[in-house]
Amino acid sequence: MVKANDMTAEEWLKYGWERGYCGPALCATHDGFPTDPEEDEALDEGYDPCMHLVRLYEDHEQRRRIEENHSPTQWRASNRGWDK
Repeated sequence: MVKANDMTAEEWLKYGWERGYCGPALCATHDGFPTDPEEDEALDEGYDPCMHLVRLYEDHEQRRRIEENHSPTQWRASNRGWDK
């Protein structure tokens, strides 16, 4: 079995995609959020289905800047115990 820390980020994402855990990396600004027809209909009717997002960082400096600037990133990680 391949260990995650032996993979590049691209290999790790492909591994998840091949097993059905996630889609490929997209740009929310330019590609929009991937939705299914039921979510499209809910959005059209004024509902706001939760669409989970995983932000990919270019490097550790970008991670630091984003996490300092985005409080939901901080408290979502904290709620999962990831900040320990």
